[in-house]
Amino acid sequence: MARVFVITNPVAARTNSDDRLAVERVFRASGWQVEGALTKAPGDARRLAAEALDLGADVVVAFGGDGTTMQAAAALVGTGVALGIVPGGTGNVLAGNLRLPSAPVPAAQVIARGRSRLIDLGRLERADGTHYFAVAAGVGADAKIMAQTKTAEKRQWGIGGYFATLFRTLSTIRNSPYRITIDGETVTMMAADALVLNCSELIPPLIRAVRGAELDDGILDVVVLAADTPYQCGRGLFRAIVNGWIGTGSTPYLLYARGREITVQTEVVQPVQYDGEVAGTTPVTAVVVPRSLRIMADGAQ
Repeated sequence: MARVFVITNPVAARTNSDDRLAVERVFRASGWQVEGALTKAPGDARRLAAEALDLGADVVVAFGGDGTTMQAAAALVGTGVALGIVPGGTGNVLAGNLRLPSAPVPAAQVIARGRSRLIDLGRLERADGTHYFAVAAGVGADAKIMAQTKTAEKRQWGIGGYFATLFRTLSTIRNSPYRITIDGETVTMMAADALVLNCSELIPPLIRAVRGAELDDGILDVVVLAADTPYQCGRGLFRAIVNGWIGTGSTPYLLYARGREITVQTEVVQPVQYDGEVAGTTPVTAVVVPRSLRIMADGAQ
């Protein structure tokens, strides 16, 4: 009998006890042994996933947002134990890139079918230890937006809470010198934000940051945006969205690159985020870890 351990973040934007119980019923109906726990503090999902490994879980399920998902994933890297995702957060960008259902019961049914695939992760070494991202790590404006968007706003408006913060802080976004080293080669430019991406879509399936990026291609994509005024910010974001669909390429204010190890240094200290979790300040180095996490998803590999 397969054993599944469900980790639920009760303060995520779209989780409640009724949905948690419905998810567990799906697994029991499939003949799985079900255990679970609620997170109560930052870092709990990672700790609980590690405990699930000790209990012999075959699948660890994260019911929450991208932050909860990646905390759980960090404990599973390289173990072969699969991660299941039940979207319950603000963006759930990884689930969207995997084309997983957004509703809890259909998402649990995907997990219960028992098919899985391997995906890459990005790895960051921070002062408090090793962290991983499946979607993106960001330096600058996007990390500030993540940090300044309140939990209540995310619960009320979903991903719209981030846009509200963007518009509220648009006039404060400014360029500063960025130094980006990609597999040993360095580029310098004035910039307001740098994104290191493991997948292509930032708001699946509507907004694609880069073309051709795959979750299992063994490489990271880099997008660096210069924006010193609200107009320049809007121009850059519009060009980035267009480029994601038709491949217009780099401009003086928008840089695209790819690599396996990316270091971002800034003259003015900038905040860093990974999959929505704020993680200290610059400098930061991201390294791809190919096919390091098994995910329960259709399209098994």
